[in-house]
Amino acid sequence: MLLATALLVVVKRAPAVAASDDVAERAQKLGNLTIEQLMGVEITSVSKKEEPLLDATSAIYVITREDIRRSGATSIPEALRMAPGLQVARIDGNRWAISARGFNGEFANKLLVLIDGRTVYTPTRSGVYWDVQDTLLADVDRIEVIRGPGATLWGANAVNGVINVITKDAAGTQGALVTAGGGTEETGFGAVRYGGRLGEHAQYRLYAKYFDRDAQHAARQIPAADGWDVGRGGFRMDWAPSPASAVTVQGDLYRGGEDETLVPRTQLTPPFTTPPIAVRTHLEGQNLLARWHYVLGERSDATLQAYYDHANRRAVDLGELVDTVDVDFQHHVGLGAHEIAWGLGYRWVSDVFDDSFTVGLQPQAAKYEIWSAFVQDQVPLVADRLRFTAGTKLEHNDFSGFEIQPSVSLLWTPHPRHSLWLSVARAVRTPARTDRDLRVVPTVFPGEDGTPTAVVLEGNRRFRSEKLVAYEIGYRLRPWETVFADVTGFYNVYDDLNSTEPRTARFVAEPIGHVELPLQFDNKTHGHTYGIESAVSWQAAPWWRLMMTSTLLRMHLDSDPSSHDPTVHAPEGDSPEHQFHVRSYLDLPRHVELDAALYYVDHLPNQGVPSHVRFDVRLGWHPVDALDLSLALQDVASAHHLEFASRTRVESTEIQRGIYGKVTFRF
Repeated sequence: MLLATALLVVVKRAPAVAASDDVAERAQKLGNLTIEQLMGVEITSVSKKEEPLLDATSAIYVITREDIRRSGATSIPEALRMAPGLQVARIDGNRWAISARGFNGEFANKLLVLIDGRTVYTPTRSGVYWDVQDTLLADVDRIEVIRGPGATLWGANAVNGVINVITKDAAGTQGALVTAGGGTEETGFGAVRYGGRLGEHAQYRLYAKYFDRDAQHAARQIPAADGWDVGRGGFRMDWAPSPASAVTVQGDLYRGGEDETLVPRTQLTPPFTTPPIAVRTHLEGQNLLARWHYVLGERSDATLQAYYDHANRRAVDLGELVDTVDVDFQHHVGLGAHEIAWGLGYRWVSDVFDDSFTVGLQPQAAKYEIWSAFVQDQVPLVADRLRFTAGTKLEHNDFSGFEIQPSVSLLWTPHPRHSLWLSVARAVRTPARTDRDLRVVPTVFPGEDGTPTAVVLEGNRRFRSEKLVAYEIGYRLRPWETVFADVTGFYNVYDDLNSTEPRTARFVAEPIGHVELPLQFDNKTHGHTYGIESAVSWQAAPWWRLMMTSTLLRMHLDSDPSSHDPTVHAPEGDSPEHQFHVRSYLDLPRHVELDAALYYVDHLPNQGVPSHVRFDVRLGWHPVDALDLSLALQDVASAHHLEFASRTRVESTEIQRGIYGKVTFRF
């Protein structure tokens, strides 16, 4: 907040600077948003219909296609570093920990992620496999990041935030694009895309891409083995059979692999652990989505969407095969002063796990369903000044049964350049398969009589949903023609959070007689978090833009009286308390761009990870409209540093400084 205020003061006092004609013209061709356009940018993730950013009653930040291009990011997780309120940490060369407003981890279980409306949050692990969430970044139109609950519209697990990656329609990607590059860490990558027409009312695009990324720096005296390579292809077709109807069909498939260094695995015979080994995990999957949108009247429209997703991970100690079918219907209708949205949803999931003694799920295979319905009403209390919104999501799943997730919000717009909003919402994180059926053996040691003794972490069939009640207040303003600012404060109250409770020891005869010391998941933690998030965008000149975001997060967790979990405070030290980020886009004469970004991330005391500064620089050149050349330096501030200390089955590594070049040709 102090950083945002300081920047506003500097902005007010800064003199205006003129730009050369070629720079201004090129900025418009490349799709740079003015401050006025930024305030009016249409978003869809808050109310499931298009509305201006200034009218949103949630803490939302939009990462535009220009932000992605000029950041030099080569993956969706890297682009997410730009959003306030998100904790983005790279664990190794192919894994990330990403969350909103705390509780970060490799499988952060309170953040819902969608790509073109397709949910990629997995109910088997209660999280996101970021290593397989990808597309051609040149085709991404924007990424809408909601911090705070979105459960009323999006359902369970949209607890602390929602990330919605939205790609361009096929009409916006006509013609051919070829891109290729490589460097020290991004050792090689390339992509091709072609868009064309199918008759008068339909467009399509096809794309294929491949990348190969190098291993990072070993955090311990173990050789780093975390290289990563994936090939991917896909298509999209948009068809408008009539002025009132639109059909979209799109799909992707991928295949590749990633290297990992497994931590020592347990066994029941001396020396009770195996040495660390380098292994390769094979990744493959495909998805297909169809969406039909129909305009029923001037204030009424309906959308029907269905998708199928197949994911297959073949690892040495834990493989999984997951199939998902999802159907969603929604309807918007205006009735007098009321704007009503309602919908129905159904999801079916089937999974099969191939486990080992160290880690597995029991039973190995399962099928489960989720049924849902939502309704939301927006009504103006004072025309063009005060708007009230209320709604709820009703959902039934096979793990915790029936859940209700209501929300209310109030939007006050005293002036076209100012808006103030308040909201209260309830959200739940429903149990995952791992909460109920997981079995992990982290340690085996000889008992007093020499009998092998195994510590066993196991799921709980009585595990309940984790619950949140969130209070938010936000203010968006445009104090001057060249400045847009957004500030949000929040207070979250959690109950029934996951704890790990000791249970009675037991003797097990198979496969070798041993004693087990069980630690079982339970719901005996509660607490609260609070913080402030801010974002400022300043058009210092037609050829220079500055953006800044800052985040303050405080977490306080405690055990219920009946709990015996000594690790209750650990999540408090898994997310940074302070973060800030400054980004600069500079358009120079002769079609040259100079872009830079500075990130500061506070230390993670629970993991022993120190604070760090990241500095990225990108130099771009457009000698002609059809050709883009760029050189990007990543993480210039340090040769290598640790961002997150993994406590799972795979070793963390330190992220290395890198440099790569890229060429993009359009025709």
